[in-house]
Amino acid sequence: MSEKHIDEVSGVKTTGHVWDGIRELDNPMPRWWLWTFYLCIIWAIGYMFFYPAIPLINGATKGYLGYSSRADVVAELADAKAAQGALLEKIAATPVEDIAGDQELLQFAIAGGASAFKVNCAQCHGSGAAGSKGYPNLNDDDWLWGGTIDQIYLTIAHGIRYEADDDTRISEMPAFADMLEPAQINEVSAYVVSLSETPRDPAMVEPGKEIYAENCAACHGDTGEGIIDFGAPRLSDGIWLKASTEAEIAAQIRNPKHGVMPAWVGRLGEPTIKQLAVYVHTLGGGL
Repeated sequence: MSEKHIDEVSGVKTTGHVWDGIRELDNPMPRWWLWTFYLCIIWAIGYMFFYPAIPLINGATKGYLGYSSRADVVAELADAKAAQGALLEKIAATPVEDIAGDQELLQFAIAGGASAFKVNCAQCHGSGAAGSKGYPNLNDDDWLWGGTIDQIYLTIAHGIRYEADDDTRISEMPAFADMLEPAQINEVSAYVVSLSETPRDPAMVEPGKEIYAENCAACHGDTGEGIIDFGAPRLSDGIWLKASTEAEIAAQIRNPKHGVMPAWVGRLGEPTIKQLAVYVHTLGGGL
């Protein structure tokens, strides 16, 4: 075996590797690096002995200490549920209108309600509860069935036009296509628009007002202020649920659309319904 080449400049042996005439010096590794490397190997062997490390078909080696991060998470979740249990029991026993009087209970209810809202309500009302066409905005003061915390609770618990719940909120606007002439529907639409803005043809407002008084005021109020007991929306504030333009209002009068909200009490339970009611009430629009 031939002797290794020695670099003429440094006097250090080379490895024998050559790349385009460039040789690699065979310098020894720094002692500090070697000791660090050896310590890492020792630490790794110790870790494999004490902790789960080697993957198997149905799991991994458990290690001498039997430690499990998954077991820690399960224990933490159990502790959290146990800590919440007392507050949930207190919420269940407290009338929804009295929750705001207990600061600890109020904060817990708002946090729980916000979480339940994101899982169950945001799909229709939006993540910020701003709603969309056909789905009410829960941040304003326009409430079909009332904005007190008791009224909000009843709406969430029993839903709207939900046939499976005997206590559901029910209101249905009749289709006026068979009761009024097309011209009359256009006139009453012009009057409704005039309550919050300028209609397309102001000359239609007065005859529309008379038609409104005869057919609509019983539910929506004499001046379009709405009647909560009937779930009839306010028409005088420019906040619209299913229609906004004059043509859309006319279409709603001819053949109204009726949405359905499910009853949640059977799915979520009494404590969660109370938390949702508290959360929605604190969004800013609750009365």
